[in-house]
Order: sequence, then structure tokens, then C-alpha cells
Amino acid sequence: MTITDPAQVFRVEAQELLDQLEQGLLDLERCPTNADIIAQVFRALHTLKGSGAMFGFDALAAFAHHCESAFDRVRKGEVQVTPQLVAAVLSAQDHIRALAQGDDHATSDGEALIAAIDKAMNCAGPSTSASAAERTWQIRFSLVRDALVNGTRPLALLDELRALGTCTVAPLMADIPSLEDLIPTDSYLAWNVTLTTQHPKSAIEDVFIFVGEDANLSIEAAEPVLDDGVDAVDTTTSADTLLSDATLPTPANDKPAPLADHRSTTTGETVRVPAERLDELMNRVGELVIAQSRLKQVCASHSDVNLHSVSEEIERLAAELRDTMMSVRMVPISQLFGRFRRLIHDLARDTGKTIEFQTFGETTELDKTVIERLADPLIHLIRNAADHGLEGPEERRKAGKPDSGHVSLSARQAGAEVIISVSDDGRGVDYARVRAKAEQNGLIEKGATLSDNDVLQLLFHAGFSTAQTVTNISGRGVGMDVVKRTIEGLRGTIDIKSTQGAGSEVALRIPLTLAIIDGLLVRVGQGRYVIPLSSVEECVELTTELDQRSRGHCFLTLREQLVPFIRLRNLFATNTTPDRYQKVVVVSTGSERVGLVVDQILGDHQTVIKPLSRFHAEIETFSGATILGDGGVALILDVPHLVAAGQQQEDRLRAAG
Repeated sequence: MTITDPAQVFRVEAQELLDQLEQGLLDLERCPTNADIIAQVFRALHTLKGSGAMFGFDALAAFAHHCESAFDRVRKGEVQVTPQLVAAVLSAQDHIRALAQGDDHATSDGEALIAAIDKAMNCAGPSTSASAAERTWQIRFSLVRDALVNGTRPLALLDELRALGTCTVAPLMADIPSLEDLIPTDSYLAWNVTLTTQHPKSAIEDVFIFVGEDANLSIEAAEPVLDDGVDAVDTTTSADTLLSDATLPTPANDKPAPLADHRSTTTGETVRVPAERLDELMNRVGELVIAQSRLKQVCASHSDVNLHSVSEEIERLAAELRDTMMSVRMVPISQLFGRFRRLIHDLARDTGKTIEFQTFGETTELDKTVIERLADPLIHLIRNAADHGLEGPEERRKAGKPDSGHVSLSARQAGAEVIISVSDDGRGVDYARVRAKAEQNGLIEKGATLSDNDVLQLLFHAGFSTAQTVTNISGRGVGMDVVKRTIEGLRGTIDIKSTQGAGSEVALRIPLTLAIIDGLLVRVGQGRYVIPLSSVEECVELTTELDQRSRGHCFLTLREQLVPFIRLRNLFATNTTPDRYQKVVVVSTGSERVGLVVDQILGDHQTVIKPLSRFHAEIETFSGATILGDGGVALILDVPHLVAAGQQQEDRLRAAG
């Protein structure tokens, strides 16, 4: 599906600009005098105003104009950046986001937000940074012939230039044709502008940011500038290169340089593609992998050398196409991590705590579908770390800790998985309190023997909370159970560690992708199953003596460690005689290792995951199905749920015996 609705095109662009605006504002809290960040915030507001007006979002454009005008005083050095001003503009950014989505109820909040910005501006003192010296610039620009038809208005551009300082405008009329040849809708004029201003060259470039390829533009310093690194000899700049650092040379004939042609750019080029198309293409690649697997199966029963050669070539091409498609779907996790800076900012305000937030491994890549589904679980975990985990400044001082609490978010790749960790240096989990609450809720019997890990797992029960008061952040017992369900829905696992008085860490182990995985194909009875290869640690043989000696509760000794194992034949009730030489596939589920007893290991398998029908969606033991080379179907095992089901069966057998 191609995005052809102009309003939707604007919304997509606006979301990126709003994200940039939010990150810039949060950076300003740490570096309130950084001129580059101030210019970035102003430019985002300026672009939102212009784009909104261009696409018919008049309310958004008008509101953004007020914000831009206020922030222009910061850029001019008239007002300094304060936390109150940042908070007010962040609220305004939320309002602009609502207006971009067409929220009709949002317009009523605009006046109050503008008043809050004005109040913050009035309370802020003048900037302590030295005001910039005035400079004189020679600007020459002209429009392409059909620019007026496309909506470009040169008088508006001239008005914006006049607002920057003392301005002299001279029209150039040499290209105006005779009356009989004149086309009223065409643009023939050029303009020479002499501008004296304290604003930097980037502010002049911002005036022409929406002109794009509809103008020829040159900006030259009237005198050499040595104090800010601006080259006074070669300053001709096209509007098309405002977002890059490239500068076009001034042509020898002293005419304005034409704007760069997008089609000639080969470096750093990107194309916006709807997510639906990527999903559809991924499905086609999956079908190709299945077809290639069937072709390989057919070739196994023929001795034709040419057929084998073609099969191997198709297998190579299919593998390359699969890898390329997977890389297209992979996006850096920084897209997700960036959202949480604002969350921490708001949590610090709501809780009255000072919170330092750090992120690591932002370049780690994940499937876009996985990233979209990780947002809510991470919000819950970060909220819990800020509200339950971190102490207030006074309590931290008593514990010998610095006033500022630390929350960190990290990501790293480990094989076919990505491990995402949320950690804090707070008070840690009170194990006794968790036990008491679990006993009170009837989750465990009084005096039951539980390991520390068992106690921590109680936190993931629905409705479980140790908060003494209910706030707008937490305390209702909703969150951690949602986190567990979502992560298990992604075929991932959760590890939690906590040291009382030192802090906690929650680690999410997530598969890189949900579309195509490497699997281990096994046979249990007459059925074939796929175990995700990322969960497999090793395979060993189950001897007849050990099999006969063990019933129900089974253990295997591997390198002086006891590993429990589950007979899948019994769990699946196959009613078949076990093979003479059974195998144990040792899998990892978080910090535990468990063996799965199968009749035969058939080999590795490129597994295209197909969802189960709605009639089978509640069967948690399987995460999906795949089509094999012979056209048969194999179920994909959901290892965490499978191990849990095996443990429940073992408990029932022990109780019955």
C-alpha cells in the first residue's frame, strides 16, 4: 500500500520532526547554552509550522508559530533556557503531536499551553551568553518558472528575511519577457538582498528550508568572517543541501548555483516504504524458502547432475535473498530507546526523585515487529524501577548513596537472541515482603520452601503488587504479568536478579526475528517438531539403562551437573514404542537447562514460521507451524511453555504416586 494521502505524508514526516524536537529539548536540560541544540529545536518548530501550513493543518501551524516565536528569543540570546521552559515546550510538543493526528479536542488546550510558555519565558532571565556580533550577508535567489503554481510565495520569504535584521531588497527584472510573451502564472523575478543581522547563516538558510528545488539560492558574507569558521570565499548554498553539510561551488559566471538533483545522489539515499509492503515481501521470501526446501527434497531422490546444480544455485540465491530481507527488516534499537528519555523526565517530575538515565548498545538491531511489541513491556519495567526501585534523595543519603538514582537500559546480541536489560541502583526487592504478600493473596502456602528465584517469579503473577499506596505510576498490580505474557508471546524469556539494598536487574532474552528461524528438526513418535536452534545447547544419547532406571522425575548427569529431562513422547501422549536409541536435546530457558527426549534428530531446518489457526491459538506448547520439504507440517515448540507443561505433568505424577 503506497501512502498517497497528503495528510498521511505530513503525519509521517511530523512524527520524525516531533521526535527530533523532543530529543533536542531533553538535551537542552543538560546543556542549556548549547547553540547547536537551540538551533535544532528552533529548526524543528520552524519546519513543523511551514509543513503544517503547506498540508492544511492550520491549527497546528498557528500553534507551532507561537512556539517558534517564543523560542526565537532563546536563539537570539534574549532569554536563557530553564527547566520550566523545557517542560512547557515539551507539553507544547505533545499538543502538536495530538494536532498532527487530527485530535479535535486538542485545540482547546492551545491557549493554556501558550500562556505557560510565555510565563516560563518571562520568569527566565536574559541569556548569559554573549550576543553575537552583527554581520552583513548578500543573498540572491530566484524561483523556477512554475514555483508560484506550486504554492511558493516570494513575498513571504522576503518578510522572513526582514524579520532577521536590517534588510534591503532589490528586484532583478532582466528576465521579464515582453508583454505578449509573458505568462501570468510564471515567476521571472530574482532578488538581491542585503541583510545585516546577529543571526548565523543557518538562520538565513532556515528561511528557504521549504523551497527545495523551486529556487536557486546563494548566500555570501559581505566581508570575511574568521571567528566562526564560515568560509567567506565559498558560501553559495542551495536550499536542497540545508540538511547536509555539502556546499556547492560558486559558478564562474556568478549566477546562482542550481539546486542539487536528488536523482544524482548515490550516498546515504533512503526510500520510505510502507511497513505492509515489507511484511508482504517477507511472506513471499518465506514461501520461496519453503519451495526451495521441497525442491531439495525432490533432488534427493534423483541422480540428475543438472537438477542438483540448479537446486544448489536456487538454494544459494534463496539464502542470500532471505538474509537481505532479514537485514531490511532489522532496525537499530535506538529507535526504541530514544522514547524513554521523555518517560524518565516525566517520572522524575512525578516522583520528586533525581534520576540519571543511561543507555548502552543503541546500535543493536532487532526485527521491526519485535521492537514495536517491546515498547509497552519496557515502559512497565522502567516505571517499576523508578517508582519501586529507586529511593528518594533522603533515603539514599541515609543508605550512603548519592542523591541521584541511576536507571540503565542496555542491549546486546548473543547468538540469535538480543538481551535487553533494565537495571537500577535502588533498594532492591524485599524478599520477606514479597513472601508475605504472596501468602496473603493465597499464591503460596505459609512456610513454603522457596528459593530466591522462586520468590522473584511471584512478581509476575497477575494482580501482584507490594506497593502500599496506589499512584498514577504503579500500585494496582498491573504490569509485570503483562510484561511476562508479551515476552513469552515473542518466544522470549525473562531473568530477574535483585540484591536488597543494591538494586535490581530484569533481563529480557528476545529472538532476533519472528519470521524465519534456524531450527532443529526432530521426530517424536510419528510426528515431527522444530526446536528453535537458539535454545539448543547440545544433544546427547539417552542410554537404555538410564531410560529404564528413570520414571517420572528424570535427571541426566552432564559434566558433573544434574540436568532434568522431559519425555516428549509421554507429554504428547503419542502411544508409540520409543526408539531403541533415543536422544536428549538440552535446551536453555533463561538460567535453567532442561533436556527434551526425542526419538530421532533429523537435522537442521530453515523454519518459516506460520501462525496457528484461532482454534489452536490457546495451545501454549507450540508457537507456530512450518511446512517441510515433503509438504508435511511440523509444529514449532515453544520451549518455555513446553518446559512449564512438563514440570506440571511431573508434579501431577508425583502427587499421584
